[in-house]
Amino acid sequence: MKAMIIKEIGSTDVFQMAEKAKPVAKSGHMVVEVKATSVNPLDSMLRSIELPWSNNLPEVLHGDVAGIVTEIGTDVTDFNVGDEVYGMAGGINGADGALAEFMLVDARLMALKPKTLTMKQAAALPLVAITSYEALVDKMAVQSGDNILIHGTTGGVGHIAVQLAKVLGATVTSTYAPANEALAKTVGADNLVDFTKESVSQYVEKYTDGMGFDKIFDPVAGDNIQKSFEAAKYNGHVTTTLPIADPLQVALKSLSFHSVLMLIPLCHGLNHASHGRILTYIAELVDAGKITPIIDESNFSIWEVAKAHDLLESGKAVGKITLTA
Repeated sequence: MKAMIIKEIGSTDVFQMAEKAKPVAKSGHMVVEVKATSVNPLDSMLRSIELPWSNNLPEVLHGDVAGIVTEIGTDVTDFNVGDEVYGMAGGINGADGALAEFMLVDARLMALKPKTLTMKQAAALPLVAITSYEALVDKMAVQSGDNILIHGTTGGVGHIAVQLAKVLGATVTSTYAPANEALAKTVGADNLVDFTKESVSQYVEKYTDGMGFDKIFDPVAGDNIQKSFEAAKYNGHVTTTLPIADPLQVALKSLSFHSVLMLIPLCHGLNHASHGRILTYIAELVDAGKITPIIDESNFSIWEVAKAHDLLESGKAVGKITLTA
């Protein structure tokens, strides 16, 4: 089969087309004919810099996949040949990813694709949907009546998190960049904040009567995390996806601070079935019209993955960049 592989870490020119043996199903696994994948910042980082997982980096990157089951191994009972599925199931920790004609996947990490989405749309969801669910449900137990803040309204994780938080019954305030104002208005937040015009103290006063938000999800992180700490109420919750440099405000405000790393099942072999369960739930919400992925207008094939990574790194993409086989 054809695949786009890397032999070393570097710029986007490290991608090269190669012939690889088509995977064969084994116990607990399925072979999926790849129809689409998407680019996450994780994929760009794995390609370009040393990370904790770089010592066991596979040749074929990209974890998000949507496709058709072509072969099933023993002990797989929830899927059939011909099923349309989606998941985040490789591209890290020695497991080849979706930049190929076929991909071997652990069946527990997969779910039936939302019926109302194309393969291209479905491939945009797995990593960001799982991350959003783990932050809002598993870590912070967001529920009806919560007044929450989510950063990055139109970001890959942010736009799904806003929609999921509304499903959970929260009142949602979300920050956005002025260039994306029109799109931000379509995502469904109750309140939108142009972070270039309103200070933290201003929107905390406006939307919480100065008390601070009950729960905050910050997938932007970096320097922005200090704004999240400032915006949280005393004894509130803050969740992020990236390491933080200065946790002082966590102690001073008695915050419950949470970190989300959706890679744990793939990298440490723990609780694989949680991914399949979450994605099944997300598919139900999508098909009920409650969650819609935002897809960038670009139209790349998986053989043009270098161009897709260049677009991601340019910061000019609006929504998830997807690639089709």
